[in-house]
Amino acid sequence: MPLTRRDFAKSSAYTGVALVGSAGVLATAPGALASEPAQDSTTDAAERGGSQLGYGPLLADPKGILALPAGFSYRIITRTGQTTLESGESTPSNHDGTATFEGTRGATLLVNNHELKGPRAAWPHPVPLTEGLVYDPAASGGCTVVEVSKHGDHVTEWVGIAGTSTNCAGGRTPWGTWLTCEETEDKAGQNGMTKDHGYVFEVDPRDRRANRDPKPIKALGRYAHEAVVVDPKRGHLYLTEDAAGPNGLLYRWVPPRGFEHGRGKLRTLADDAGVLQAPKCFDSGGNFVDDLSRATKTGTVYGVDWVDVPDRDAKSVPVRKQFDAGQVTRARKLEGMWWGDGGTYIVSSYAREESPVEHDGQVWFYDPKRRTLTLKVLLGVNPDPSKDGAFDGPDNITVSPYGGLVIAEDGEGIQHLFGATDDGRTYPIARNELNNGTAEEPEYSEFTGVCFSPDGSTLYANIQVPGIMLAITGPWRRQRPRG
Repeated sequence: MPLTRRDFAKSSAYTGVALVGSAGVLATAPGALASEPAQDSTTDAAERGGSQLGYGPLLADPKGILALPAGFSYRIITRTGQTTLESGESTPSNHDGTATFEGTRGATLLVNNHELKGPRAAWPHPVPLTEGLVYDPAASGGCTVVEVSKHGDHVTEWVGIAGTSTNCAGGRTPWGTWLTCEETEDKAGQNGMTKDHGYVFEVDPRDRRANRDPKPIKALGRYAHEAVVVDPKRGHLYLTEDAAGPNGLLYRWVPPRGFEHGRGKLRTLADDAGVLQAPKCFDSGGNFVDDLSRATKTGTVYGVDWVDVPDRDAKSVPVRKQFDAGQVTRARKLEGMWWGDGGTYIVSSYAREESPVEHDGQVWFYDPKRRTLTLKVLLGVNPDPSKDGAFDGPDNITVSPYGGLVIAEDGEGIQHLFGATDDGRTYPIARNELNNGTAEEPEYSEFTGVCFSPDGSTLYANIQVPGIMLAITGPWRRQRPRG
């Protein structure tokens, strides 16, 4: 049943849903738009009557790779051009979305996307075309599976899927597989491709045979996919689209009646199975919201209705262009997602002149029970990305076992991993010190694939270029809200 604007307005009045200043809101970083000023993360904690936020200042790395707080350390798990697959080829480049899984004998398995677009000749280290695991032999992207032994002293890597394109983010399923997302709309004949792209594929980290003869899950639509999560209770899938002209959409896929999720089940679906939908949001006054950038305060809450997608395979018109003005709510650069706390966290990385209001990052939380989107994090436009301190351009995201979120930065200038607590404070966790540019014009690649090991002891993250997977350990502790 649709949640009408009138229903939401009445519910807001009766239950106290507010447009600003909700309790328990994840809020700001330095330079953010917020309902109250950000606190300094490393000083006067005792005076505020609580424990110090975060882990202290970041210390420069003599090796020039990763700055971390005192007591923390990192290990390089894979590095393009230096580590190799079990077949002998180099680890592919452009590491992106990643998830962890429990392996055998205490090992950790990671599925690692490689965001490689276009023909294979354009990349020195594409994903190898392993027999039986190839979708389109012209495409350069795919996933690798990395196995890290219990004590971290042995690493093995192999191909999970090949011949896909622009594998950006994805999502872990409740049944222990990885959904890898193609962030492209290339059709056969475009950019050298021999098959249509812009799909989601399932990769099983534990069963290599299950990955043979890759099949796109066409029921989830063909567009510039970014990330996906699964609602373990309702069976719905939520997906983000990173696109512009017009801005992209958040999607919900509702499975057909009687469908039961499980390993390999999604690839058995008919191309038109279930219903793919896009959101239509409205505020507590019943007013339609055309773009999520309209929200300028953390705590903003929008009601959500869902509108069916006419042609999910985008045979002639891209999915996001199939809706007229006033039909759906858009957002610029919808990126990472992570399921937690009974709903999904959703990132909009930034908004500029193509959007109604500019910002340098939003994190929303969708509550499927209430059918509401709540703005949890809002980053104001960073006035000088070349200076350390402010955060901008959130991308991949994970829910931390120590409370709040850990967010990978894909902004301008300096790049960080940073945390956001349940009560709205932020703190740095790591800084990329690998300069891909020059001393006069430094360039720092984005962080990607942020996720914790199954036991919560290790934070994994990637530096996308040249392609480095890192394992970060240290004195993790719960980041408590103010008492």
